[in-house]
Amino acid sequence: MQIYNEEEIVKQLSNPSTRRKAFEMIVRNHGEKLYWQIRKMVLSHEDANDLLQNTFLKAWSNIDYFRGEAKLSTWLYKIAINECITFLNHQRNLNNISIDDTDVFLLEKLKGDEYFDGDEAQMKLQQAILTLPEKQRLVFTMKYYDEIKYEDMSEILGTSVGALKASYHHAVKKVEEFLTKDI
Repeated sequence: MQIYNEEEIVKQLSNPSTRRKAFEMIVRNHGEKLYWQIRKMVLSHEDANDLLQNTFLKAWSNIDYFRGEAKLSTWLYKIAINECITFLNHQRNLNNISIDDTDVFLLEKLKGDEYFDGDEAQMKLQQAILTLPEKQRLVFTMKYYDEIKYEDMSEILGTSVGALKASYHHAVKKVEEFLTKDI
């Protein structure tokens, strides 16, 4: 099995004869991480799978536009997050929900998701996260679950490090308040 070397992969992507093999390595190397990032945003296994496929389809069809100015992983995260935001906005429209409202439809999907094996505490945490505004939710999940550095988040989301730190701080406070309000 070949070791994943991003510089080498980027070179192979620019060559039509090695492009497909290089892209297969990208999918193998980044697929699981992207799946879990997407899953944290949309909660449903089926939706996450669909959005992961959309992410890779979009990446494949736009591979000529990847100039190597950012890391491949950053570029893929950006595509995945944009796919999630588009999907969530579409779901809100279908459910007639304002962007400022809690995304309760996601929680209902999670409760019905046969692949969710979390306990009551995990369900409560998901409820707390769903009360966050979309941007805070995104920052919270990227930092809390994936431990993504603020600098990398800044590249992915196009937001300053300071704003991301403030967003995460506010998100943590809101989650703590939600989790302790009944105690």
